Amino acid sequence: MTAFITIPFVVVVVLLLVFSSFRILREYERGVIFLLGRFWKVKGPGLIVVIPGVMQMVRVELRTVVMDVPPQDVISRDNVSVKVNAVVFFRVIDPQRAIIQVEDFYTATNQLAQTTLRSVLGKHELDEMLAERDKLNLDIQKILDTNTDAWGIKVTTVEIKHVDIDPTMVRAIAQQAEAERTRRAKIIHAEGEFQAAEKLVQAADLISKSPQALQLRYLQTLSGIAGEKSNTIVFPLPMDLITPFLEALKKP
Repeated sequence: MTAFITIPFVVVVVLLLVFSSFRILREYERGVIFLLGRFWKVKGPGLIVVIPGVMQMVRVELRTVVMDVPPQDVISRDNVSVKVNAVVFFRVIDPQRAIIQVEDFYTATNQLAQTTLRSVLGKHELDEMLAERDKLNLDIQKILDTNTDAWGIKVTTVEIKHVDIDPTMVRAIAQQAEAERTRRAKIIHAEGEFQAAEKLVQAADLISKSPQALQLRYLQTLSGIAGEKSNTIVFPLPMDLITPFLEALKKP
């Protein structure tokens, strides 16, 4: 009787062990297999066998992970305090190193991203943070990618999301921008006056060398005056027309 009960029990246990040995990994998953505590191989995707008690498996996803970096207090090179947050895109390219070389690759990458964000942005002025984000994103991405390579992590993209500035500093920046626009407007106006003066000098030189040009200009002026609705018309007379009469009157 005891043997009769024991055999079915053993069969059930064996079947449970067999069924529990089968694992299914999706296309984007890999299984890091340890045999008696030592790394054996990386398996997947599909159906794999993990012998209970002898083998252990750690699942690792190969899909790109989107990680938010919490706001960091950063003091820029020109001593302006700002809060900056970012988003980091990374993925596991070597499951073995991601499990063996670091305890928790997600937490480690997050902490490294925070310190790198503060370190890189602290070397730049506020204007550079606002105007050169693409360059700063690339610098942070390269540093993170280099440091996480030993963990089997590939950092593909880093994007700075927000640069929060103190309200008093916002007003100062607005005043600075307004002063810059005023300066540019004055420069453009001065350049226009300079170019106009150059053209007037060139026109005066041309007219002085060609009396016919002066006569044509005189006729154009008369034509313009005649087209105006006015009861009184003043005709300007060139000095070269009046001079002969004045000289004749001076003669005895």
